[in-house]
Amino acid sequence: MMKVMNAQGQRLLGQVKWCATFGTKLRGLMFRRALDPDEGLVLAETRSSIAATSIHMFFVPFDIAALWLDENFQVVHKALAKSWRPYYASPKPARYVLEGPPALLERVTIGETLCFEE
Repeated sequence: MMKVMNAQGQRLLGQVKWCATFGTKLRGLMFRRALDPDEGLVLAETRSSIAATSIHMFFVPFDIAALWLDENFQVVHKALAKSWRPYYASPKPARYVLEGPPALLERVTIGETLCFEE
């Protein structure tokens, strides 16, 4: 598991799973009952893209914060992804999608750079 922090070193999430394989990205948060307040997922792509970093909320019965990050881990877009919605995407290319509890949206701003550590 990894931790996510902002540039000031404040911990945003303490239990983040890195998802880089097709299977882990496909599964994502599907079929989970809930997401703990300190928990999240990073969906990692090999290159920046709009299409490859789009997400769906099918079979996810709760709302989440979705943050799209570029190759430098800078936030380029964020959205409240509602349960069972078909499609969310950043208007700008991103390489990573950080999925976490909705409260994360209030703690992160567009343009901010995030840090990941094990």
